[in-house]
Amino acid sequence: MIYNDMKNILEITENPVEKLETVMDFGRGLQPIPDGANCTEIAGCSSFVQICYKDGRFYADADSAIVRGIVAILLAMIDGKSVQEIKNMNLTDEFKSLNLNLGAARLNGVDSMIRFFVNL
Repeated sequence: MIYNDMKNILEITENPVEKLETVMDFGRGLQPIPDGANCTEIAGCSSFVQICYKDGRFYADADSAIVRGIVAILLAMIDGKSVQEIKNMNLTDEFKSLNLNLGAARLNGVDSMIRFFVNL
């Protein structure tokens, strides 16, 4: 799913519980990590998260449904962009604009994932 579609769905979903269920649904759509991908475990997340790269595309997985959804959103934000374009994006503000009402531990994980992309 493309990011603008995700954002539009989240914008029209007012109930916070339904919003988080929607995020978890996004995570179910993550593409499997292909063999031979270069993977990095993201430190600072309360769950196991790895972001991988192969053939010009990013992939990811996490051991938590909500975190898989969060990383799916972040991957959709950067999909099709060059490393320089990703570095020039304000991923933090864009993610905050989704108003997901995540707890402090989850937000620390989001910051760790964003730092990964900014430091490519």
